[in-house]
Amino acid sequence: MQLHISPSMRSITISSSNEFTDLMKIKLAARHISSRTLFHTILILAFLLPFVFILTALVTLEGVNKCSSIDCLGRRLGPRFLGRVDDSERLARDFYTILNEVSTQEIPDGLKLPDSFNHLLSDMKNNHYDAKTFALVLRAMMEKFERDIRESKFAELMNKHFAASSIPKGIHCLSLRLTDEYSSNAHARRQLPSPEFLPLLSDNAYHHFILATDNILAASVVVSSAVQSSSKPEKIVFHIITDKKTYAGMHSWFALNSVAPAIVEVKGVHQFDWLTRENVPVLEAVESHNGVRDYYHGNHVAGANLTETTPRRFASKLQSRSPKYISLLNHLRIYIPELFPNLDKVVFLDDDIVVQRDLAPLWDVDLGGKVNGAVETCRGDDEWVMSKRLRNYFNFSHPLIAKHLDPEECAWAYGMNVFDLQAWRKTDIRETYHSWLRENLKSNLTMWKLGTLPPALIAFKGHVHIIDSSWHMLGLGYQKNTNIVNVRKAAVIHYNGQSKPWLEIGFEHLRPFWTKYVNYSNDFIKNCHILE
Repeated sequence: MQLHISPSMRSITISSSNEFTDLMKIKLAARHISSRTLFHTILILAFLLPFVFILTALVTLEGVNKCSSIDCLGRRLGPRFLGRVDDSERLARDFYTILNEVSTQEIPDGLKLPDSFNHLLSDMKNNHYDAKTFALVLRAMMEKFERDIRESKFAELMNKHFAASSIPKGIHCLSLRLTDEYSSNAHARRQLPSPEFLPLLSDNAYHHFILATDNILAASVVVSSAVQSSSKPEKIVFHIITDKKTYAGMHSWFALNSVAPAIVEVKGVHQFDWLTRENVPVLEAVESHNGVRDYYHGNHVAGANLTETTPRRFASKLQSRSPKYISLLNHLRIYIPELFPNLDKVVFLDDDIVVQRDLAPLWDVDLGGKVNGAVETCRGDDEWVMSKRLRNYFNFSHPLIAKHLDPEECAWAYGMNVFDLQAWRKTDIRETYHSWLRENLKSNLTMWKLGTLPPALIAFKGHVHIIDSSWHMLGLGYQKNTNIVNVRKAAVIHYNGQSKPWLEIGFEHLRPFWTKYVNYSNDFIKNCHILE
């Protein structure tokens, strides 16, 4: 800050340090100034200068030191000294008030809404909206966009459900071509396994795997991955169970594509003498129950109030309505002791898994007299997948469920299970399973909705031995945020969920862990354009 006194003593100027802005200029009227007047003038300036310095500092700190006059300083600093509010603050406060008023106001019927923000600005200019009208239109636009996004999300979930429930053209082609091969090629009909290996099918010195599926491609990946990951593949025996329509194609594949030295047996459900309607009456009831058929094959949206549910809950309901849950193949696991009466210990595998490590040590796991060795699903890094307790599967408002089950009890997983069949045969697990299925049918499916796991959670209660979670990693078909490091470490990875690796909706970064076991050089695979 500088003080300039003109040579004629007619004016005194106070300027900022940059010499471009005059903060104060005083003109003296008289030509001749007495020493007394000069003294008083200097005294007044000495009194004013500190205040001018403070004002200049405030303006500079606020970044408005471009003010070129006292008037500017007054307009900026005056309201503060007088306790007034800046215009911008008052405008914001008024707008908040209007928004609060509009938030509780009903939107008029037939209100025409702009399609975009640019259209909104154009309408404001043309129609001269006041602040309240602008806020009301803006709120109506946001609510409409929220509804559209929500409807799109539910539509996406429905489309994904239909995609997950359908059979890809390539897999359908594979089944048809292999079935045709079975009828025309004697080699495709050869006995599995060869007669000299038949005694090994009931030899408990071998490692017996059981797989129930009607998906030929998926079965080939399970078997190939298990054999390639084994340190002693010659000790492996696979028992593959399929339905009658898929039997010829499944048999053809493994007859034409040997996995020696491992042994493979393929049997159709129709080839098990024990599987009669007398032994499995509940399954006949499940398949013929009108409520069940409507639930699994009916309109999944009709009657559903989408405004009162979340996309995640809706996705879970759709998942529970997969038709596979009422198929006999899905229930067969509960009859393993009867279907394989000569076996003592087996590992049961789902068809949407990949084996990445030798599973032979599972036969050395001491189950402590329990029947089922399984991974629990209520603890883990993945909160989406590993947070399942009984409350996630059962309706605890039902009195029978509330009486017999604890909602906080940890659930366990199907998909890779070690079964001690000797211990199993001493229990009433099958009868308990049937009993609870009947009760759920009587209640019109009000006790649980989701597939075969809920009755198994009840039937195996007290018969489960928890094994280390590294044996079985779940959730690769649920979400794409799966930890890749953990995937590589897991002995078995499980694509449970809708996004199966053989579907187009499968997660691209997780698919290679599965496709590495697909034999793309096979003529049937190439001719059916699998996953091209």
